[in-house]
Amino acid sequence: MCARPGRFAFLQPKEFGLNLEDLGWDAFFADAFEPYAADNLIPARVSARHHGPCELLTERGRMGGLPAGKLSDEELPAVGDWVAVRPVDGERKAVIEAVLPRRTSFTRKETLKRAVEQVVAANVDTVFVVTAFGFDLNPRRLERYLTAAWDSGATPVVVVNKCDVASDPEAELNEVEPVTLGVAVHSVSAVTGEGLESLDAYLEPGKTVALLGSSGVGKSTLVNRLAEREVLETAETSAGGRGRHTTSHRELVPLPSGALLIDTPGMRELQLWAGEETLDTTFSEISDLAAECKFSDCSHDGEPGCAIRRALGDGSLSDERWSSYRKLQREIRALEIRKDARLRSEQRKKWAKFSKSRRKTVY
Repeated sequence: MCARPGRFAFLQPKEFGLNLEDLGWDAFFADAFEPYAADNLIPARVSARHHGPCELLTERGRMGGLPAGKLSDEELPAVGDWVAVRPVDGERKAVIEAVLPRRTSFTRKETLKRAVEQVVAANVDTVFVVTAFGFDLNPRRLERYLTAAWDSGATPVVVVNKCDVASDPEAELNEVEPVTLGVAVHSVSAVTGEGLESLDAYLEPGKTVALLGSSGVGKSTLVNRLAEREVLETAETSAGGRGRHTTSHRELVPLPSGALLIDTPGMRELQLWAGEETLDTTFSEISDLAAECKFSDCSHDGEPGCAIRRALGDGSLSDERWSSYRKLQREIRALEIRKDARLRSEQRKKWAKFSKSRRKTVY
């Protein structure tokens, strides 16, 4: 591992100040913060969020943060966000007045029935899609995670953990190779350290990496290994192969290399919040085939000159891969319809509130 001991020695209880560049601050965020500087606000990065309260990293050290009441639910910060805060005199607390524009954001649909976006991690450079040899190394699950990762704007990397207990790792990797086109895949063991040096290229100073994956794939063990200390609690996978949650909240963890790591709770279900165009990246070979169809509006359902049907016929495109594409496509289209309906409903409520206030003014 490319450890740089002491780089984050300032992240201790008796710290006096932090270097914002070490936390990922650059010209993009400096330009976005400029309007707030004249109002005696200071920049901070959200390192953890506990429902409402947040933990902040600032040039003055660690602070607790509470979002200002004026911020709507859609404007609340997520882990990894850069925010403009107003420090409270004499206390290590601050009020979060604004969230700066995000360079990237990993989002998903809320697990409830509402069509609401949930930001999992913000301003991430690389997404480690963590899976494990055995029960979790599933092509269909990887397609879903990669679609969300590509949509975030960050670079996805597949990290396959537990190579130390795999019976035939090469065969398992060959099985998922068709769904990881254009994505780096690394076989590692968080327990023994095997293969972890291959991740060094992504863990550069000031860079932010998010870990995403199902429960039980060893994300917490991987975080502890990369941090070179016990940061997160770990637990054994159940006898039936079912993962157990050991991370209950998202947290920004500094690494000895100078990189920052965002661990997230294990996800048993990842509901997409992505645009249909993202599928062209996840399923790039299908996008390329569609461009070869005789008709530009080909529905790939029996039209003459359809390159998709030809590929399905000769076996160069598997039925499973095509079915997965169509399933995710239907899911995203259904989500778009629900989002439009929600926006129309909110607009009607705004107009009703406006009309009511106008009537009160007139009468």
